[in-house]
Amino acid sequence: MPELPEVEITCRGIRPHVEGRTLTAVVVRNPALREPVAADLAERLEGTNLVQVGRRAKYLLLDFARDALVGDPSGMSSLLVHLGMSGSLRIVDVVEPAGGHDHIDLVFGATALRLCDPRRFGLMSWRPGPAIAHPRLARLGPEPLAATFDGEYLHQVSQGRHTPIKHLLMDAHKVVGVGNIYASESLFRARIHPLTPAGQIDLASCARLAREIKATLDAAIVAGGSTLRDFVGSDGKPGYFQQQYFVYGRVGEPCRICGGVIERIVSAQRSTFFCPHCQKYPR
Repeated sequence: MPELPEVEITCRGIRPHVEGRTLTAVVVRNPALREPVAADLAERLEGTNLVQVGRRAKYLLLDFARDALVGDPSGMSSLLVHLGMSGSLRIVDVVEPAGGHDHIDLVFGATALRLCDPRRFGLMSWRPGPAIAHPRLARLGPEPLAATFDGEYLHQVSQGRHTPIKHLLMDAHKVVGVGNIYASESLFRARIHPLTPAGQIDLASCARLAREIKATLDAAIVAGGSTLRDFVGSDGKPGYFQQQYFVYGRVGEPCRICGGVIERIVSAQRSTFFCPHCQKYPR
């Protein structure tokens, strides 16, 4: 599944090609995504200006207005886009033939923003008003790359909790976008065992973990994200962060730091990878 770095890469990739441009056509080849695409999507959006492309958690936010210069709120509407398990949103030439999994084109003159979603677990939800006000975003935690996410915050939300720290990091009500891959990698970098009860982690360790989460996500963005299964960026190119993994998917391989053997456990039905020497469970 595309995680926060992959969605951020998509956001940065499409922004210069479509932001500030008028949407000239909407082509819906298959509306049967996670939620049915609005039947009147073309009627609602054609002729509007895409005034802003943003991201919140793993969602892309596309804000449209009837008049980009005036920005009249009464004429504003938005699309909330989720890439599902294996989706991508790419910039293509409008005349490029669509594949069997290319379900929606947002056309801006000679350029199209094309949603490809083989499993159709993605989402393209229209609503009046700005995308950031969408109900799906209402209860989300802070962005891990924001200044508000730091050691003090992480220590505060961890207090009194017996849940493993990895589970807490993957709880979108506590912090968004730290999925399975990046939680495993960040915990290794911070030298914290993934099953450590969250409430046992002291402030200094929380500060270290918050820094390593930011560093891990930043490194993944620079590397173009992770290509697991079939994620590609907005330019159709794969990411390469998986070549830098310390633990994820490396069960039985030597630790890059100590030379020990990477292990895998299943916790909350998710594979968790760690080095038992670098990440000792607290006694």
